[in-house]
Amino acid sequence: MSIAPPREAWHLGIIGGSGLAAIDGLEDAQEIAVASSFGAPSGPVVTGRLGGVRVTFLARHGAGHHLPPAAVNYRANIDVLKRCGVSDVLAISAVGSLREAMAPGDLVLVDQFIDRTSGRAASFFGPGCVAHVGFAEPVCPRLSRLVGAAAKQAGGTVHRPATYIAIDGPRFSTRAESALYRRWGADVIGMTAMPEATLCREAELPYALLALVTDYDGWDAGRPPVDAATVLAQVAANAALAQRTLKALVANLPAARAPVPADTALEHALMTAPAARDPALLARLNAVAGRVMNGAGVGALSASG
Repeated sequence: MSIAPPREAWHLGIIGGSGLAAIDGLEDAQEIAVASSFGAPSGPVVTGRLGGVRVTFLARHGAGHHLPPAAVNYRANIDVLKRCGVSDVLAISAVGSLREAMAPGDLVLVDQFIDRTSGRAASFFGPGCVAHVGFAEPVCPRLSRLVGAAAKQAGGTVHRPATYIAIDGPRFSTRAESALYRRWGADVIGMTAMPEATLCREAELPYALLALVTDYDGWDAGRPPVDAATVLAQVAANAALAQRTLKALVANLPAARAPVPADTALEHALMTAPAARDPALLARLNAVAGRVMNGAGVGALSASG
């Protein structure tokens, strides 16, 4: 049996959400604890090859799903993936549906976000180094297109485009809230995509979100209210489809990875004059923003423990 040669330009970072705690079939897998200047990430990464493509996986909620959405250190997670040298990030998340057509078991390619979270560290930048990234188009169209094609090949029913509304949780919505989000134009609801997507843009990492529908949220009074048992049952059913999608994705990646706009998102985003930048903050930003601050590449992968 012939083995396809590695495609070194692609290095996929996979963020696994509810129900996706590992990647099946990862070759030469190594678990590595990577240190971040933004605190502790959700856990170690697992890096290896899938179909000849370098893949680095991080479980968003940590081992055994011990972190609730608001307690995830999103900055550390994205900083760690950047330090590992990933070129693109695919997030996989369980969501509730706000649309009749998006049924439990379906897959949704998100292209827009409404952020209703609060109190989360939503930027790598701050006093001492101010940056404003463009975010009108928050996901990478190329990566989303590739993921969508892979999901269909894997046998999934795929919806695109879609708007994701992010809430803090950990509780599910009231019926009134769910109905309101529908009127706002949201299609699916979740608790983790923000500030994850924003931080990927600041780190110059193209981002796509594959949402796995688990329930109909609370807007339809004709259905039983959503509960954790319902969600968990559908999460287990969705997991196999997600695994098949990942295998199809790596098999179909182009041999060459052409640049995309997100690769240079910080090019004109830094507002603080070089002389006014805080050296301590610059040191923390060495991975996510080193390319534009000092011409250096991302920091070397740092193992700890």
